[in-house]
Amino acid sequence: MPLSREGLVRRAARELKDGDYVNLGIGIPTEVANFLPDGIEVVLHSENGLLGIGPFPTEDQIDADLINAGKQTITFLPGSAFFSSADSFAMVRGGHIDITILGAMQVSKDGDLANWMIPGKMVKGMGGAMDLVAGSKRVVIVMNHVAKDEKKLLETCTLPLTGKGVVDLLITDYGVFTFDPLTLIEIADDLTVEQVQSATGATFAVSPTLTKLPVGG
Repeated sequence: MPLSREGLVRRAARELKDGDYVNLGIGIPTEVANFLPDGIEVVLHSENGLLGIGPFPTEDQIDADLINAGKQTITFLPGSAFFSSADSFAMVRGGHIDITILGAMQVSKDGDLANWMIPGKMVKGMGGAMDLVAGSKRVVIVMNHVAKDEKKLLETCTLPLTGKGVVDLLITDYGVFTFDPLTLIEIADDLTVEQVQSATGATFAVSPTLTKLPVGG
C-alpha cells in the first residue's frame, strides 16, 4: 500500500530545518506547514508578497484580501512583512529561499521537472515555479507516483519543462528518490521494490541502506 496523503506530507515536512525560509507550492505541498517537526520554526514565503505566513484561518478569521500565491485565504504571524511581488521574486532570484517544495505532473530520471501546463488545456500561467526551481537552494518535489494509471516518474518528461535537472529530492507515495543517478532510498512499508519499479517509467538504482516508510508517516 502506498503512503497515505498525510504520510506523504509528514515525510516532506521532515526535510525542513529550523530557521529555513520556505516556499510551499499549491496542492499537497501547502499541507506541509501543518506537520512541522517539533522544535522547528520556519518562515513561509509567498510569491505575491508575504514573508511569515501563518496557519489557515478559521471561519471568523477569513480576510478575502489576505491570500497566498495559490489564492487561498491565509493568516500572518507577528513580525511578518508585506511587499511587492517584484521584491518577492527578487528574494527568490537572489537565492534567499532555502527550500521550495512543489508538486509535479512529471519528473525525469535526471531531475527534470514538468509542473506548469498540459498542452491543449487552459492554464492561468506558469506562476513562480520557474523562478523557484532556478533560485531556491534546494528543490523537493512531492507528488503521487501515478495518476489515473499514468506513470509520472519517467525516463524523459513528455510535458513542457519547468526546469532541467532542478530536482534535488523526489518524495512520492511509493518512496523517496535521489538523483544522479536516480536512486530509491526509502520505500513505503507495504510495497516491494518490484512494485515500485513496475509503476515507474525509468530504471532506478536501489540504495544498499533502503529504509521503510510507515504508510501513515
